[in-house]
Amino acid sequence: MRQQQAMLVDNPAVRGRQIRMQPPEENGQATVSAAPARKKRAHGGAAYRLGFRLGRKDAPLKPPDGGRGLRRLLNRGWSARVKERGLTGYPGGRYHEAAAGYVRGFFVGMNRPAPNWVPLPTERTVAVIVSAKNEGRTIAAVLKEASRLTDEIYVIVNGSVDNTFRKARAASRAIVLSYPQALGHDVGRSVGAKLAKADILLFTNGDMPIPAKKLVPFIHGIEKGLDVALNNVQPYLSRIDRQDSVTIMKQFLNTALGRPDLKACSLTAVPHALSRRAIETLGLELLSVPPKAHALAVLRKLRVGKAGQVNVIRGSKRRMLDRGRRSPVTSMIVGDHLEALKLAGDQLGERLVYPDVMRKRHYIGGDS
Repeated sequence: MRQQQAMLVDNPAVRGRQIRMQPPEENGQATVSAAPARKKRAHGGAAYRLGFRLGRKDAPLKPPDGGRGLRRLLNRGWSARVKERGLTGYPGGRYHEAAAGYVRGFFVGMNRPAPNWVPLPTERTVAVIVSAKNEGRTIAAVLKEASRLTDEIYVIVNGSVDNTFRKARAASRAIVLSYPQALGHDVGRSVGAKLAKADILLFTNGDMPIPAKKLVPFIHGIEKGLDVALNNVQPYLSRIDRQDSVTIMKQFLNTALGRPDLKACSLTAVPHALSRRAIETLGLELLSVPPKAHALAVLRKLRVGKAGQVNVIRGSKRRMLDRGRRSPVTSMIVGDHLEALKLAGDQLGERLVYPDVMRKRHYIGGDS
């Protein structure tokens, strides 16, 4: 059967009008000529070209030896340009185009090939801490993205029976610690934080590769003044009648602490970033119990807020132990939140930030 197709063509004899013409036929079949494809620009749009020009201007005449010093110089220049040009006000895509252009221009200015780095809008040092257990399939991709951000990376492998350790060692120059026994949930965060020397610590897991550019907002959140930069998971949650007990406990804890604006955002979820001030205030041990560390951060008046937005609800690996309301992991996390509530009660009193101002309890022998 002949295909009923037609082309719109300009009729040079009739101005301002178009007429339908049957397409040419080949072997009894109608054919339609494709329009010529537009040529793509070789190196992005206006934001990219702006970044390229700025990077080329900032390229050092005498580059320092070693990648770490060069990366710090790159971040220093980019941070200054971000503040000078107000680039953080750019939509996400344009910001990252400008950042990519800056890196290329910076290295072109030194007559060197540009690495696949993502510049950071801070002069402070940054470390990435990765906790991993049986993540041989994903750890290389996780470290590839982390290496685009910084040279200071720590991988805490614990209880793995696969090739996670070997893959992590081969994938990057990260410092990899391996414990044959399982340390338990989130203990790797404390171990990594103990090793890290950087000013900003970014925490993630080895089960889900996250593009480097999606990690930048957490670092920028600390640079702008936060001490605790949380992952905003709220847009990815189902309606409240379908939420699990862990999500409900996160929201309850934030409301009890007087921070309902945080909703279900918590240190329980990665990725998140902590300032050096937060590490020193909370202590290393408490990082192993994220809800408790979260509560203490609020109680100690640290600046806690939402920074980046990464969908870890759908992307994170589902382990058998994590499933169901009665799973050991769910029970552990709910218990962590109860510890956090007790900590808050010990410091603020049994009603936390919600005093009873309606009742005259002392008239019947109760507390005033």
